[in-house]
Parts: sequence; structure tokens; C-alpha cells
Amino acid sequence: MKRICCAAFLASCLVSSSTAQSAAHPAKTYRNPLLDGREMADPHVIRVDGKYYLYATTDSRGYEVFVSDDLVHWDRKARAFKDPRAGDWAPEVLRYKKDGKYYLYYTDNETTGVHGLSHKQVGVAIADSPLGPFADKSILAFDAIDADPFQDEDGALYLYYVDLEHGFKIVVQPMSDPLTKKGDHRVLIHPTEEWEQRSGRVTEGPFMLKHKGTYYLMYSGTGADSPDYAIGYATSKSPLGPFDKYAGNPVAHRGGKVLGPGHHCVITGPDGKLWLVYHQKWDTTKSFHRFLALDPLWFDDAGVIHTRLSRDEDEPAP
Repeated sequence: MKRICCAAFLASCLVSSSTAQSAAHPAKTYRNPLLDGREMADPHVIRVDGKYYLYATTDSRGYEVFVSDDLVHWDRKARAFKDPRAGDWAPEVLRYKKDGKYYLYYTDNETTGVHGLSHKQVGVAIADSPLGPFADKSILAFDAIDADPFQDEDGALYLYYVDLEHGFKIVVQPMSDPLTKKGDHRVLIHPTEEWEQRSGRVTEGPFMLKHKGTYYLMYSGTGADSPDYAIGYATSKSPLGPFDKYAGNPVAHRGGKVLGPGHHCVITGPDGKLWLVYHQKWDTTKSFHRFLALDPLWFDDAGVIHTRLSRDEDEPAP
């Protein structure tokens, strides 16, 4: 009997100790919206020396930069890029392996001519730090938006963007270096599926992700002002294509409280797992009122991308 009582007492002590430790070190969580629900969209995140740097569409007068250790808590720093042309959105930053410098690829509206006509264009700026300041260098494409630079394992560099000349076509432009195009661009995908055409015929926001030798060209479809905005992907064995759209698209879409998820990036979290950083719409109205969100992304054994979207609920943090 004494042994049984002692065993029960020890078990009780272990449970109490475990409970006390859990209370002292509660499980880390996050909740969407991120960044206190600021109006933001089109996020891009890079990781440098253990810290995360976030760039996004904010006030259209260039780009702010935010820094985090965990993808959840973000500190706003100085403005990384100031653009007198305004109309800026969809920034992405590449840390180029060959020179260690940082290249900001931006979209803006350039107003020209006596009639004040404007056109969308993709340009590039350069800095010595992810915090900037970025110095503007050149325009890489006219009638274009949403640039996504990708450096392959062999060092080859490619720029994916949306060509607007004849609709929303995602193209790839081989690059000699971050500032110099090599040859001509080629069209990879355009709107063909029902989900890409629910509110306008749109394929945009490209993001290249490589997994086990396969290139995953992720993108967003239909109008970004719609709650039906969503994310799909196409695959290829070459960064130049041809790409085949996944039959189960879209892999991230509206459902429950989640509305218009899209224009994303994918980054490895401090937990070593992949995370989707993207924006959601506040409500079902046709508008550009959006906030940033974070949710897990993973591949199954067949190489299919999965994600689990959330809003207004506590979720396990990276």
C-alpha cells in the first residue's frame, strides 16, 4: 500500500511540475491579422543572418521595411525606398549571392506626356543592406507588374513578372545579373481556368518555389479586389517551363472567415518549416482593403502543396 501511495504521490508531483512548466513557458501562438491589422498587401519576406525582413504594399509612396525574429512580431524600421513617382506596390528583394548586395524589384505607375498618361512598369533598385536605402537603377519592363526574382542553385538568375500588354500573362525573363536581361522573355501561363476568371481574367503575383528538383510557379488568380482571389500553382522540371497547372487549384482560397487570400511568398520559419505569408481581404466588398496573414504550407509525399488558412483564431506559431 505504501508503494502505491508513493507512486501516486510521485505521479502527482510530475503532473504538477509539468503543469507549472507549461504555465511558465506557454505555447507560442499567433493570430491573423498580423501587424495589428494594418492595411497592407503583397508581402515579401527574406531571411538574413537569422532575422526576417518584410516588404509590402502600404501607402504607395515607396516601401517600408519591418524586421522580426519569429515571423509573428514585427518592428517597423525606416523607409527602405522612396519613390517620387508614387503608385508603388508588390515589392520583392533579392540578396544576390555573387556580390552580397540587395536588389529591390518594384512596380510603380509612371506618368508621362502632356496628357498625364500613366503606365505600369517594373524597375530595380540596389542597396548594401536589407534596410536600404535602395537607390533606383533602371526600368526592366513596361506594361508590367509583380516582379519575382529567383536565383537557382546553379547561380542562374530569372525574373518572373506579369506582362499586361495582352492580358495578365506570367512570363519569365532570364537575367545575366540582377540589372541585366539576357535574351527575350517567354510566356509561361495565362488565365484559362474558371477560378482565374471569376472577377476579371487574371493570373498575377508569381512566386517561384523549388522542391526536390521540381519548379513550382505559384501565382494568384482572378481580380485582387475580389473575395474570390486565390492561390494556385503550376509545375515544371525547368525554370523556363513549360509549366502544367495543378488540377486541384486553387490550393488557398476563401472559406469561413478567410476572404481573398493571395499575392504571397513562402519562407522557412524558425521552426524549420515552410510558411505562407500573404494577404486577406477584410470583407466581401469589391475593394483593395487588405491585411497581412501567416499560415503553414507543406508538401505531401506526392509533391502536392497544401496549406491551412486562418483568421481571428490562435494558431501554433513557427
